[in-house]
Amino acid sequence: MHKIYSRPRIRIPRILIQSRGKITNPKAKKILPVICILIIAFATVKFILDAILPVFDTMCENRASSIATMISNEQATNVMKEHSYDEFFTIEKDNEGNISMIKSNIVPINEITSNVANKIQEEMNRKGREKIEIPIRKFYRI
Repeated sequence: MHKIYSRPRIRIPRILIQSRGKITNPKAKKILPVICILIIAFATVKFILDAILPVFDTMCENRASSIATMISNEQATNVMKEHSYDEFFTIEKDNEGNISMIKSNIVPINEITSNVANKIQEEMNRKGREKIEIPIRKFYRI
């Protein structure tokens, strides 16, 4: 007779328990403590990660917001150094010298807006990843 399909079977030792609650299989006596230790270790790691991740997420969001704010302010200042107020607006006065109308020049304003956005994106890409250190005191509640 030919085997059509066979695969290796996982052999799990049988744990024989007598009526008094004692384990009689010697292999089971060795495996049971290891299984208990693994369960406790995985539960401990899960508990620690569940406690750390919210703190870490909040710190990362705050740091990313801080970096984005600093970069946007810096790049907006750098771009605006190259321009003056007269490029953006035209002030028209009447015969008496009073301001009658202020017209905005849309083209330079749009160019500056897109230039600032591009500079911010370039700086963010250049900045790359940044390491964030978490002091242990952040995990304790006051």
